[in-house]
This record gives sequence, C-alpha cells and structure tokens, in this order.
Amino acid sequence: MTEPADIAREVITTNRYMVLGTADADGNPWVTPVYFTADEFTDFYWVSSPTTLHSANVAVRPRISIAIFDSTVRIGGAQAVYMTASAALVPDDELEAAAAIYNSSLPTEKRIEPAELRAPGLFRLYRATASEHSILIRGGDPRYGRGADSRLRVTL
Repeated sequence: MTEPADIAREVITTNRYMVLGTADADGNPWVTPVYFTADEFTDFYWVSSPTTLHSANVAVRPRISIAIFDSTVRIGGAQAVYMTASAALVPDDELEAAAAIYNSSLPTEKRIEPAELRAPGLFRLYRATASEHSILIRGGDPRYGRGADSRLRVTL
C-alpha cells in the first residue's frame, strides 16, 4: 500500500501547475494557477509580474495556501496536495541559484535568464516555502477513510 507521504511526493513530481491562494490587505481571497518548479518538496518557484493580483497580495500578506492536483483524472480518482506556506520575491543575491532551480523543469527554449527577473524587466521569480503538507483522502479509503473526503497531514 502506498504511504501518504509518497502520494504527496508523486503529486508534486508529476504535475506542473499549482494553485496559489492569496489574500489582499483586507483579507479578500484570490486564487490563481501558476507553472512551478519544486525543490525538495518544500520550496516552490514560479515566475510572475509583480503587478498581478496574486503578486501584490504576496507583497502585503506573505502567508499563502497551495493546492497541486491532476485535473485530468476521472471523477473520484483525484489525488491532491494542500500546503500552507510563506511566499516572497526571491532576493537578488539568491537569484542565480533560484533561477537555475526554476529553469531545471523547463525546456531549453523556455528558460529565463536571471537578468530578465530583475528591474526593469517585467517578471520576477517568487518562492513559497511550505510549512505544512496534507493530502486528499477519499472517504472510502480502506486505511484512512472517514466516510467523507478529508485531508491527512504528511511530513515530507
């Protein structure tokens, strides 16, 4: 039987988009999908404009939520990982190493140079560091099910 932490690792490894849950200064929620690269299942990198709503939200409220799942599976067959995290712009002094991590999941023609991620460029590199991971547990799961779908905290 597959262990819960292994399910989380597989979901993170086999999917390329995650959904960020952010909130503005007044607490108004916003969710958005972003292409990501994971590093060690705890650090998640994405490129975005600092003028987008989710980037502006991260600037004022760095505490975010993340969901990663495969939306192509049949109904009732989904696996998902949920995370709480802290997010921020990658500082310029860490940009070279962080951009190499982000680019590691991209085809060569899509890779972005660190210089393109600094002002006056249009985009920046962001990083979220997860503090908690949970997976989706189906209600009928023979080992962890509770009758209704739920989440199970895992350590990665």
